[in-house]
Amino acid sequence: MTEFFIKLGKVDRRYIFIIIAIVVIVPLLKPIGLPIRPTQSSQMVFDSIESLPRGSKILMSFEYGPSTKPEIHPMAIGVLRHAFRNDHQVYVTCLWPDGLFMALEALKDIADDEFGKVYGEDYVLLGFRPGNEAVVKGIVSDIRKLYTIDARNTLVEDIPMMEGINKFEDFNYLFTFSAGFPGTIEWVQYAADPTGIPMSTGVTSIQVNEVKPYEQSGQVKGILAGMPGAAEYESLIEQKGGGIAGMDAQSIAHLVIVLFIIFGNIAFYLERQRAKKY
Repeated sequence: MTEFFIKLGKVDRRYIFIIIAIVVIVPLLKPIGLPIRPTQSSQMVFDSIESLPRGSKILMSFEYGPSTKPEIHPMAIGVLRHAFRNDHQVYVTCLWPDGLFMALEALKDIADDEFGKVYGEDYVLLGFRPGNEAVVKGIVSDIRKLYTIDARNTLVEDIPMMEGINKFEDFNYLFTFSAGFPGTIEWVQYAADPTGIPMSTGVTSIQVNEVKPYEQSGQVKGILAGMPGAAEYESLIEQKGGGIAGMDAQSIAHLVIVLFIIFGNIAFYLERQRAKKY
């Protein structure tokens, strides 16, 4: 056994890199589904959406891009899946230019391919408008003045599900997928708080401390925090997606690294003991 640990401590580092690569790639391709205990914050998001009457009108805002896609996109997939499973109508806006492309991808995967939803009746992509918080204020006061056409260049007045939608208070719920400014805080300050429309949000892990006070005050009904939050939400809706896959990969990789550290220290200790004998 002593010889085994000593040899293990001298293993070529290239083999270690290969092992780490394998334990990361395999869970990403085929999620294992390690046990996940949702936090109170993630549970609050799930309960808020689950408690909405069927057919509710949900406004979703995409404020992230490729650099934060691994953290936030799994949330978008999960929340869209939950909304369409409960037959809610989804209205999508984008405060970031990149958010438009993220929304297009998510809607294609979930609304079109998975649920077969009808554009204009079950969901609509209003698209990106420049102006940061001014866009939020415009949606609050008169959405039709801000959006005369959608992302497909269809007149808003010709979209069936836009009937009766004139301002922010005509929605039942707001969810924001936010990676920074403009994002969650602007939606709280200029939309949800003044109107009383409930909202939840999904943010990057680094943003949680910045947004947490709004949850504690009751202005935000739960926060999905980074990839762990996405994984927790997927476990709540009983789906294995990018969040669970990412957390599986991280967890197993961390375990393997810890084992290598333990074995390396054992090998180092045994070699020192052998050197003392001679």
